[in-house]
Amino acid sequence: MDAPTTRYVAVGEAEVAYQIVGEGPLDLVYHHGFCHLDLQWDVAPEAAFNERLAALGRLILFDRRGSGASERVARDHFPTWEDWSEDLSAVLDAAGSQNVAIFAEAEAGPTAILFAAAHPERVSALILGNTAARYASAEDYPIGMTPSEIDATVQFIEATWGTPEGMTPFPSLAGDEAVRTALARLCRAAATPRMAAALFRHLFRQLDVRQLLGLVQAPTLVLHNRGADAARARYHAAHIDGARLAEVPGDDYLFFAGDHEPVIGEVAEFLTGQRPPVATDRVLSTVLFTDIVGSTEQAVALGDRAWRDLLDRFRAMVREELHRFGGREVNTRGDDFLATFDGPARAINCATTLTDAATALGLAVRTGVHTGEVELMGSDIGGIAVHIGARVAALAGPREVLVSRTVTDLVAGSGIEFDDRGEHALKGIPGDWRLFAARQPPAG
Repeated sequence: MDAPTTRYVAVGEAEVAYQIVGEGPLDLVYHHGFCHLDLQWDVAPEAAFNERLAALGRLILFDRRGSGASERVARDHFPTWEDWSEDLSAVLDAAGSQNVAIFAEAEAGPTAILFAAAHPERVSALILGNTAARYASAEDYPIGMTPSEIDATVQFIEATWGTPEGMTPFPSLAGDEAVRTALARLCRAAATPRMAAALFRHLFRQLDVRQLLGLVQAPTLVLHNRGADAARARYHAAHIDGARLAEVPGDDYLFFAGDHEPVIGEVAEFLTGQRPPVATDRVLSTVLFTDIVGSTEQAVALGDRAWRDLLDRFRAMVREELHRFGGREVNTRGDDFLATFDGPARAINCATTLTDAATALGLAVRTGVHTGEVELMGSDIGGIAVHIGARVAALAGPREVLVSRTVTDLVAGSGIEFDDRGEHALKGIPGDWRLFAARQPPAG
């Protein structure tokens, strides 16, 4: 088939490229990380794999920010997985897709997990292939890569990216020089060697979305072949409620390179027999609490009229910044605000901006940020994550943005820095909680 038309959608100041292939009642997003929408159709087995997927419904493909046909970024400031989830949301909106099945392979898996957890109303099914929620080993995750293994892998990627020597993760292509050459050309167009190495270094060392697996509500199929670590696939299946695990033949990093018919068969059977989407009553969300420190004393000192005028200016400023950073105001009582965000980095940036803007008004605010599962109750929210966020905010000092350990883990690699505030008991919440203060960005 001829390569489909590449289209663009604006995401903030950037543009994200996407393609739509085929028709049908099912919308299916397929993404495997680094790619180039136009050149992938020159890689014969990849084009054939895409065509087989398009036979299942309307296939949606995209290049995330920083790669392929989409907006490029500086190597030292590449987008986070939170940004890439925003890319996917924008592409779906542009495609007019309200409910979609997502098939994510390799390093695209964490973004798909995040999106499925944060937007369960939009994800009808999730398919994860040869991916991992975390790549680095840890005391509670011995199946990950050691630091020396990570260093060796990243060095290999940078040294061989876009060359025939870099095709070793695709043993099925060993005898096909034409395909290997086309795939190497695609890699060079997708990213530079140092950009690819920077992303994989971040992915392998810092990314960890294990805590989101239990929040995935969509029916999930976990696929792996001999080219991936089976233990990581079993970990996904064990931690996503109701997930089905299937091993398929092959040794290639991505499924398209080998005999992909068993994969297509598993995907087709899974999507054909899927359950209807569940009603959304709980989602992954970042909650932000903020209030004015010493508000009672200031109200007494200023008098009712002057305090009311100042409070009105404060509320208008908060609402303006919430809108600017994509936050949703949940409720307001007196001088305090509760808001939610799709991602923690956006919430922290909003909070630090609020702190500076309040200072300019002669006010000191304290803010708490936490990410977790919230219950949707009409226009309000509830659940343990909301209580944790409120307790964190109560411990913050004047002009301080205090966050939970969950938040620091999720914004790793974003450039946001923190100071450790130690462990604290949160009233009514079991266990001790390590908290961190977000550093204010340098002036100018």
